[in-house]
Amino acid sequence: MTTAENTASTGPGSIELQIGGMTCASCANRIEKKLNKLDGVTASVNYATEKASVSGPADLDAQMVIAEVEKTGYTAVLPAPPKGSTEASQDEAETGEDAELRNLRQRLIGAAVLSVPVIAMAMIPALQFDYWGFASLVLAAPVVVWAGWPFHKAAWTNFKHGAATMDTLISIGTTAALLWSIVALFFGTAGQPGVVHPFELTISRTDGLGHIYLEVAAGVITFILLGRYFEKRSKRLAGAALRALLELGAKDVALLRDGTEQRVSIDELTVGDEFVVRPGEKIATDGVITSGSSAIDASMLTGESVPVEVSQGDAVTGATVNAGGRLVIRATRIGSDTQLAQMAKLVEDAQSGKAEIQRLADRVSGVFVPIAIAIAVAALGAWLGAGFPVSAGFTAAVAVLIIACPCALGLATPTAILVGTGRGAQMGVLIKGPEVLESTRKIDTIVLDKTGTVTTGKMTLSDVITAEGVDRAELLRLAGGLEDASEHPIAQAIAKGATAEVGNLPTPESFQNLEGRGVQGIVDGHAVVAGRETLLAERSQPLDDDLLAAKRAAEVQGKTAIAVGWDGQARGVLVVADQIKPTSAHAIAQFKDLGLTPVLLTGDNRAVAQQVAAEVDIGQVIAEVLPKDKVDVVARLQDEGKVVAMVGDGVNDAPALAQADLGLAMGTGTDVAIEAADITLVRGDLRAAADAIRLSRRTLRTIKTNLFWAFAYNTAAIPLAAFGLLNPMLAGAAMALSSVFVVSNSLRLRSFKSRADEGPANVASVRRERERAPA
Repeated sequence: MTTAENTASTGPGSIELQIGGMTCASCANRIEKKLNKLDGVTASVNYATEKASVSGPADLDAQMVIAEVEKTGYTAVLPAPPKGSTEASQDEAETGEDAELRNLRQRLIGAAVLSVPVIAMAMIPALQFDYWGFASLVLAAPVVVWAGWPFHKAAWTNFKHGAATMDTLISIGTTAALLWSIVALFFGTAGQPGVVHPFELTISRTDGLGHIYLEVAAGVITFILLGRYFEKRSKRLAGAALRALLELGAKDVALLRDGTEQRVSIDELTVGDEFVVRPGEKIATDGVITSGSSAIDASMLTGESVPVEVSQGDAVTGATVNAGGRLVIRATRIGSDTQLAQMAKLVEDAQSGKAEIQRLADRVSGVFVPIAIAIAVAALGAWLGAGFPVSAGFTAAVAVLIIACPCALGLATPTAILVGTGRGAQMGVLIKGPEVLESTRKIDTIVLDKTGTVTTGKMTLSDVITAEGVDRAELLRLAGGLEDASEHPIAQAIAKGATAEVGNLPTPESFQNLEGRGVQGIVDGHAVVAGRETLLAERSQPLDDDLLAAKRAAEVQGKTAIAVGWDGQARGVLVVADQIKPTSAHAIAQFKDLGLTPVLLTGDNRAVAQQVAAEVDIGQVIAEVLPKDKVDVVARLQDEGKVVAMVGDGVNDAPALAQADLGLAMGTGTDVAIEAADITLVRGDLRAAADAIRLSRRTLRTIKTNLFWAFAYNTAAIPLAAFGLLNPMLAGAAMALSSVFVVSNSLRLRSFKSRADEGPANVASVRRERERAPA
């Protein structure tokens, strides 16, 4: 269905690469800088997702870009398709990740087993037997050399390219501690029998060659491996939502060929093919039902738990589950064109992008390593200049090198975005890019398109008023039979409502459409007419006082009233209206809780708009606006100093969605609207917009918390290390724990819950609550 090429490329001159070998944010920063130096190329490298998004000229050569990345000492490949012609590519990707984790786990276990006795001997004088230092060296050397080999290898690679990363800090610090200890053991007094020294939280000021630092070298490597292992596992958990989304699709399909079913791979399905879906099976791809009726469970895509009834002619989405009867579906979209694939692409793009706040963190982490090395050298010089032994200055310098690693700083933003956007996808909220998160913080006004957003956008029969002596079922049967012959939305609403109440409708013996006025024809031998009041008056069938009053009452409420008569007499009035979605009032209440001012925007007349606004408790209404003028309304609100979010679903909403500071498109709407929006709401429930804003704000809050602790940690810890108040081994443990804290804090976003089921769920209950509230 998809191929490696089209997965890697997001458009002409756009390439996405999987980057290997990155160990910290400064690695990502280096690659990004290198690629951005290429002529006409703009690149963004994300450490958390280990991906690079590169855009440039239409003839941008992927191999040239890969070669440029490799020049910096890292690897780059075009990513395998998330779901290709076979499961092999996906399995290979998972095997690669598992192999990396397995290798990391083996090094961690080996380092931990060897380091524990080294640290125990260093901390507990009772365990320091004769020549215990040499025993520590035997145990610690494999930890530094073998377990720490990835750090040394990365540091050497970066050194060859004239760069320094956190691996440089770790490698220099632990290697120096090992070499110092060897010198102290073989050429100093540390290796003499009976030498004992207690573990200290701060730096000892005694003679240098009487101390060894093997517990520092082994402990730092172990703690950092532990932090990196949990970080790697947590990053996989953070991306679990996207992987789950990609795995939703069906693997095979019951293709219908010449009237017989044939089970084939999903890759063999083409547009126009018909396939069978039995109860409990997943729908293979997007399509239209050609036979059968059922209920569709779309909860895995939309977050909506209630199955949706579907029948012949209805569109269905791939990866949803058939919860009812047998369906025959004609495929309309396959592969990367399906809604599932587009959702996955939106989520992946959002996770690969960078928010402005992350770019700031990247710039800081990019200069952090050289600054840390400079501070370590300065600390060493200051200690020596103050007359302290070399060992004291050396220990302070090592502690500075280790505590200054900017891991937490590099992980603070991307992990939160990874988890937040993934959780959004599970709830049916697709955030287009990380910069959208920052937009939601400032929003104070939310403009809501009426039709299809606050209301269903579909006309339905809401009331039936009969003249005295007229049977309700007879009115519905004759009027419904006549209107069923018309394609007009109002006519179809009447026909559908009549069918639901009285069953099968008669077929007109003759039918005439009177443009803009109504319809007339012969139904069951009766000359039936339906339409405007004037149409019946022309045929000497005026409405009586009761029918006239009912008609005017409906029109005051913004509804449409259709007069019906037959055999020379007015028989009744049918009221048709665009129904308010039962969840809209609850959504408006949620917007207000978020500090947003809702504004109803519509092209309908003011009476209709005011009625709808009153039903859902919207105070500000802008009505009778032409489609092309909606963008001007949004611009005018912005000129008044408001920061505007816009929710819409139609083609005519697209310019306004693009103009707004934050555009939210209902996923039940048009592709044009979805393309123009910043956030797509997969389900047609306005409460999803409130969930989207809440989730975005909480994700941004998590990012800020992460950055605060990352900055605070480094800012506070470096001076402590430089002044000799922090043992290097404790510095290594603290550095590893800071990264684990940041990733764990981000993972809390996985517990974010929708408020769709909280509080009043419909217009009536909101109205009752409002009436009970004190004035």
